[in-house]
Amino acid sequence: MIKAGIVGGTGYTGVELLRLLAGHPQVELTAITSRSEQGIAVSQLFPNLRGHVDLAFVAPDEATLRACDVVFFATPNGAAMQMAPALLEAGAKVIDLAADFRLRRAEEWEKWYGMPHACPELLQEAVYGLPEVNREAIRAARLVANPGCYPTAVQLGFLPLLEADLVDIRHLIADAKSGVSGAGRKAEVGILLCEAGDNFKAYNVPKHRHLPEIRQGLATVARQEVGLTFVPHLTPMIRGIHATLYAVLKDIRVDLQTLFEMRYANEPFVDVLPAGSHPETRSVRGANVCRLAVHRPQNGDTVVVLSVIDNLVKGAAGQAVQNMNLMFDLPETTGLETVALLP
Repeated sequence: MIKAGIVGGTGYTGVELLRLLAGHPQVELTAITSRSEQGIAVSQLFPNLRGHVDLAFVAPDEATLRACDVVFFATPNGAAMQMAPALLEAGAKVIDLAADFRLRRAEEWEKWYGMPHACPELLQEAVYGLPEVNREAIRAARLVANPGCYPTAVQLGFLPLLEADLVDIRHLIADAKSGVSGAGRKAEVGILLCEAGDNFKAYNVPKHRHLPEIRQGLATVARQEVGLTFVPHLTPMIRGIHATLYAVLKDIRVDLQTLFEMRYANEPFVDVLPAGSHPETRSVRGANVCRLAVHRPQNGDTVVVLSVIDNLVKGAAGQAVQNMNLMFDLPETTGLETVALLP
């Protein structure tokens, strides 16, 4: 059994990770940390886990976590980089669900996150945990940077087009919408029910922190810098991301449907829908799946890709478990075959 610890188990990503790991046949949950909830039973805070998780929250004590085979960080940005070096030295594998190891350059991290990086020497070692791109590197990794939710939806949508060099990479557009859980489990006016309900708005248009991560991933695939306009929006729903992606084709004769179907034919968690489809966020709620549809409106030179994920699953906790399965040489789908919830 894999002994797993979770640092920061009280947020939405943390409880989703607990839900998935509690049902994982090869995982034993050994430590769940929270400074604010120390000593409180996990099931008291999250009653859905009653009968499934019998642990109480403990302080994030390094000695306790060193005994784990894998430690997940479901913490705010800047936390994992403080503890990761010691845990790696002790032999534990680390999966960070925040952004501490997603960017390769320390200067870029400092620019976007406003703090110096505590262990810049690990940035080159960390493997970016998008299995559809880095599967073999993840298998050999001891430190994985779990992708962000928007970056997962956007990169999976653009990936086949960039790999085949079919579009003008100078003018990519990602118009993305997220449920309110993407903002985290905190008290903030903008995400209160009366503020976010029955409302729709764009936010952080000039400078969203996921922009450099998306550009880095797309540039790696394209093998050159890309021009990307990324506009995130807040929608009045709890879970889900819908990304509408636009690019200009170099050659309109390409069979886009076949391209996408062939690229993802062997990917267990990417579902390319039939031609003419429009994926819905509710079709992936609670599941570790990205559903895609590709269109060429009016038979023109613009390709439109529709990409939907559950931001807490394929966009966070589910993808982290997928990465853990790879790191421990387990079948990639272990513990992740949950069917999406409807209605």
